[in-house]
Amino acid sequence: MRLSFKVCSFALLLVGIMFSSTSAEPRRNSENSRMNVLFIISDDLTATALSCYGNKYCQTPNIDRLAARGTRFTNSYCNATYCGPSRASFLTGYYPHATGVLGYNSPRPAIGDRETWPQMFKNAGYYSARVSKIYHMGVPGGIEYGGDGRDHNNYNGADDEASWTERFNSPGPEWKAEGKGETLEGNPDGKKPVVGGNTFVVVEAEGDDLVHSDGKTAAKAVELIEQHADKPFFLAVGFVRPHVPFVAPKNYFEPFLPYDNNELPPKIPGDWDDIPVPGINYKTSKNMKMDLRRQKKAVGGYYAAVSYMDAQVGKVLDALEKSGQADNTIVIFTSDHGYHLGEHDFWAKVSLHDESSQVPLIISVPGKQPAVCDSLVELIDLFPTTAQLCGFNIPNRIQGKDISPLLDDPSLEVREEAFCVAPMRKGFLLRDNNWAFLSYNEDGSKGIELYDVQKDPHHYTNVANDPNMANVVAKYQQKLTRKLKSIRENDLN
Repeated sequence: MRLSFKVCSFALLLVGIMFSSTSAEPRRNSENSRMNVLFIISDDLTATALSCYGNKYCQTPNIDRLAARGTRFTNSYCNATYCGPSRASFLTGYYPHATGVLGYNSPRPAIGDRETWPQMFKNAGYYSARVSKIYHMGVPGGIEYGGDGRDHNNYNGADDEASWTERFNSPGPEWKAEGKGETLEGNPDGKKPVVGGNTFVVVEAEGDDLVHSDGKTAAKAVELIEQHADKPFFLAVGFVRPHVPFVAPKNYFEPFLPYDNNELPPKIPGDWDDIPVPGINYKTSKNMKMDLRRQKKAVGGYYAAVSYMDAQVGKVLDALEKSGQADNTIVIFTSDHGYHLGEHDFWAKVSLHDESSQVPLIISVPGKQPAVCDSLVELIDLFPTTAQLCGFNIPNRIQGKDISPLLDDPSLEVREEAFCVAPMRKGFLLRDNNWAFLSYNEDGSKGIELYDVQKDPHHYTNVANDPNMANVVAKYQQKLTRKLKSIRENDLN
């Protein structure tokens, strides 16, 4: 009788294990075996500004040292080319056209009680915290002292409280910082004072790192790592630089002075002639009225802001090392989207060209060898990838892909193409290793761009109207239709 009871008990245990492994709920590891996650995100950062991605002028030694021990992805794409929908997408695991979050609002009403990426860790017993901008916050207005109040909700912006055990904001002076400032945009006669808003402004600021938002963010992140190193944590650290205004302590500007020495991308005569009207970016050298002097200063100001942000990343990485948790922590560094620095005479985000749609992405996992991976990946892949790495079941509803196999074999490929949107322009991008296909309106009725990325990596010649390319255009238009159909077939409906 006693043996029979033991056999029955063992059988019940096996059944329980089988059911738990197939459940839609995360499988919970024991606390001692759980890896931490340190997620660091910059705002408006183009990969080409980082020295580990080949920039010879702007040095980013702290991000570089993370790349030296992790996997650096060379073909990573955001899923929307401005902050709100991009962040909502990778935090929920749904594409923007699944949730309908195409602007700057919280995704919570769209997803109901479904777990977000950080919430999955929180519900598994992790300490889950964010510092500064993870979900959308208006910058500078939403974080500046006495700001305009747009979306900031007591500095919380479009944040989702349910995602976090604790959350912390990092207000700062932004464009109001003491120092030498100049408004570059819409100021051809130089008479406009330093102004706020989403405006190209450079401020060589007085004071040290802690005067500004990112310095405070790094300090709080260091404090949280010290306080919570004894239990599993998911810590999301959001830096707002190099988002405008380009403000940083003045010592970070020194390598980029005089500004006239900064280089601009090539100016191609007739560059816009074959670009549909919706494809001309919302900020250009022309409509911003920036002459060459101001353009070169914009590049220098941007790089100074990147250098300042990199220094703050270094403080957080140092704290992780000091905590003794570096060998048990997945570290991710990325940006919410890219940024134009004068390519095609475009500036800022929104465009679907690589400068705006590509993002830096570095993933460092304990026990994995450093590598460079050329596979196409998307930010929406971070949710399922960390779930897999930390021993959770990946919910079937998640629309991203688990890219963890690339961390063991970077020669693999997980995607045939990357998908990205620019809802302001009703723009859609399909990007693979051969073609960049940009469609305005789902049916291309507002224009199409097609670039041979092997022959024309900088997208100078749109071949969409070449009769010889008609079959290629039709093929990618059909792919786009299928992609959007699959995105809209989800459990939110």
